[in-house]
Formats: sequence, C-alpha cells, structure tokens
Amino acid sequence: MSSKEQRHQLYLKQKELLDTFLEKHAITRAQYEKSLHDLTEKMGEEPIAKK
Repeated sequence: MSSKEQRHQLYLKQKELLDTFLEKHAITRAQYEKSLHDLTEKMGEEPIAKK
C-alpha cells in the first residue's frame, strides 16, 4: 500500500471515530464539524459528503 493510500485509510479511521463520538453525544455537532474540517484540511483530503 502506498503512502498516499495509508494516509487515506488513516483519514477514514479518524472520521469514523469522529462519527462515533457524535453518535454517542460525546461531542456536539459544532465540535464534529470543526474537527472534521480541520482533519480534512491537515490530511489534504477532499471533503466527504455529510450524512
């Protein structure tokens, strides 16, 4: 697996964790949106459509 693919897999795992936090009400929608935005920018990913 290439470095780019590894970064993308890490991004997806981190997004999944944020999704879980939101579902369990461990974070607010605003915290989720900010964290996802920051994660997406820092990892150089394209924004994923909202659920």
